[in-house]
Parts: sequence; C-alpha cells; structure tokens
Amino acid sequence: MKLPEYRSVKYSKTTITELMIPSYANFGGKIHGGIILSLMDKVAYACAAKHAGGYCVTVSMNAVDFLSPVEVGDLVHLHASVNYVGSSSVVVGIRVEAENITTGEIRHTNTSYLTMVAMTEDRTPRKVPGLILESKEDIRRFLESMRRREFIKQYKEEFDEIMSGLDIENDMDKLEKERCMIIDTKD
Repeated sequence: MKLPEYRSVKYSKTTITELMIPSYANFGGKIHGGIILSLMDKVAYACAAKHAGGYCVTVSMNAVDFLSPVEVGDLVHLHASVNYVGSSSVVVGIRVEAENITTGEIRHTNTSYLTMVAMTEDRTPRKVPGLILESKEDIRRFLESMRRREFIKQYKEEFDEIMSGLDIENDMDKLEKERCMIIDTKD
C-alpha cells in the first residue's frame, strides 16, 4: 500500500476516554501519575500510527506537569493530534482532561508532547506523510513545535556545556545552603 504524500491533522485526531478505577489509585488516593503517562503514550501511538500508516515508537516526551489531581471515578479524556512532522517523526500534542461525572466539571490536568518515529517492519525509521494545515490553529501548533524543537536542541547544547565544566573541588561552596551532608570525599 502506497501512503499519501500528505494527510490532514483531522485525519488522525484521536480521543481516548477511560474511567479511573480504584486499582489505579496511589497511596494518597489520587490516580497514579504512571497511569496517566501510560494512557498518554497509548493515545499518542494511536494518533501517530494513523497518520504514519503503520507502527511507530515513542522516542521522547516533553515535561509533564500535573496541574490538577485525577480522582477515582473521574472520566479521563485524552485528546491527541499531530502538531508537526519531520521526515520520519511525528509530534503528537495531547491535552488531558478529567471529568467528574457527578458534577460535570471538566478539569485540564496536563498537556504534553510526544515525539514518535515511524518504523518499517525491520525496525528502521521510515518516511511519514507531510501534514496538511487547514486552520490558523494547525499553523500555530506546527510553528510552536518548530520553536519547541529549536529550544530543546539549544537547551541540550547549553546543558552539556555546563555539565562538562562541572568541577567538584571548585563547586563545593555551592552545597553550603543545600539540604545535603557530606560524610566521605576520599574517592
């Protein structure tokens, strides 16, 4: 089967809804963050695989900041759409919402971006269709993804430079106001 050269954002939009059950709860009685992360990976895969027309793997997830706890009994809605495509990569934006089915209140719990790579049957990256941008929202998301990629690349370069200049002997004074105790520094 030959893939089309381009697919629209609408083509692969995916929503998964799941009821949060007691076995998903952590020791504090809220839904465990790992459950939410797993659902995010699942919806990202479904969205990316549909756009790519086949198997994809997760290569990265940007920072996940949980804005609001998810409760047992909530319905969690995960809305995914392709925001950007490279040659073999697909960036999927995910908005997670928790709905209290008793009150109808819907809370935005987090937004995240996963980068997926389309793979061949022998597990090598393969080309994905380009992305048709049909609205100002599609264009904004594509441009934001481009900037996010540039920012992450710049951050990694700067972080690597800072880490390569780390000198334990000269940086010991930075530990004075931190909550740590040095016991043995012989090694």
